Amino acid sequence: MSAVATDIQRLREELRDRGATVKTTELPPAERVARVKEVFARRLDGNMATYLETCLHCGMCAEVCHFYEATGEGKYTPIYKVEPLRRFYRRELAPMGWLRKLVMRDITPADLDEWQKLVYDACTQCARCDMICPMGIQISPMIAVMREAIAEAGMQPAENKALAKEVLEKGTLMGVGPEDYRRVAADLAAQGIVVPLDKPKARVVMLMSAMDAMLFTSAIAATAKIMNRLGLDWTFRTNAGDAAVFDWTSGDERAKAAALRKIVAETVDAGASTLIVPECGHGYAAVRWDGANVVGAELPFEVLSISEFVGREIEAGRLKVKPLPAGKSVTYHDPCKIGRWSGVFEEPRSALKALGVEIREMESHAKTNYCCGGGAGLVLNERANKLRAGAFHIKMREADATGAGSVVTACGHCRMTFIAGAQHANWQKPIESLVELVAANLA
Repeated sequence: MSAVATDIQRLREELRDRGATVKTTELPPAERVARVKEVFARRLDGNMATYLETCLHCGMCAEVCHFYEATGEGKYTPIYKVEPLRRFYRRELAPMGWLRKLVMRDITPADLDEWQKLVYDACTQCARCDMICPMGIQISPMIAVMREAIAEAGMQPAENKALAKEVLEKGTLMGVGPEDYRRVAADLAAQGIVVPLDKPKARVVMLMSAMDAMLFTSAIAATAKIMNRLGLDWTFRTNAGDAAVFDWTSGDERAKAAALRKIVAETVDAGASTLIVPECGHGYAAVRWDGANVVGAELPFEVLSISEFVGREIEAGRLKVKPLPAGKSVTYHDPCKIGRWSGVFEEPRSALKALGVEIREMESHAKTNYCCGGGAGLVLNERANKLRAGAFHIKMREADATGAGSVVTACGHCRMTFIAGAQHANWQKPIESLVELVAANLA
């Protein structure tokens, strides 16, 4: 087993064990149901009501879900994963609800046990189902409400409980905090890589992630090399917390809000005009799409992913790279929340084209890209191992079909999933980071 794969497995086991020791008040079954309904009542808006009324039950969302495709089991149909929400709406809020209460059963504690597994173990919120629905139904936001409701009832997986508790009580993630980021910066400085930390003012603030600090310090080094080569006024803010904003997908709204407020406050304090998120799809989507909602005001800075930023700088001619030796072919995996969620497709490919590599696209790529299977926290969910492996095999087959020499991606969670999946499947395809590939070939 590779060193990184071993570290990933260790992290999963540690999180599982920590989750098992988290002391939470075990709510009575009736109280769990009541809390779920309270979240449903608060979060179910007109758009969701329209979606729940409009669904034709055509099954097209099943045909694009990697968990359904991997198993063939109907319970993994995306729209079915929000059935408790639909049932609540039909009974409590929809016209003629009083009549439906006579024939439609209420949500039960047993339902919560079943759907907890469906929304946490069998959905990466990749939004592929949103894109294919002929009625324009957005299923992934409703699954986010399902997660929030189940988290409010204290029923999320052990790993999620442990991480949310840590964010709220310690301000760290997976044990990584400001001191760890300073240690990484000191190690890189010893290698001659300048990493400016906590500058009082800077035009660009760059975030770091716990995942990179633990597994991919090479990505932090690559980012620093690029920023320094561009001669930018930039800094890492160690008190900004973790770039991944893991609780954005865990369902714990309090932990998510705490993480986002910290990031926004540090960026504003630096007077920055640009915030760059490292190779992390969750963090990019969380800050870009939820940051303003959480703080209640428009963000006074632009939010970019590092792949988006690097691609733009190369396209503008400000960042020069040297072509790689002839004959190198790659296939690019579009991280769901950077690609399908946010429309960042061309910038990473511009960087690869500038490097002179042959890009061999998978059958499903860009908007139709299959998720790696590890998004929305599944990469750290031990209980989801079997389902995640099945989904990953779809991705593996598509990558193999291209004949490309390696897979390149721009998300650390995807990278973790690929490395762990390759280890499990004894797959020998190299997995590369876009930012590292660029930094290694600066002109």
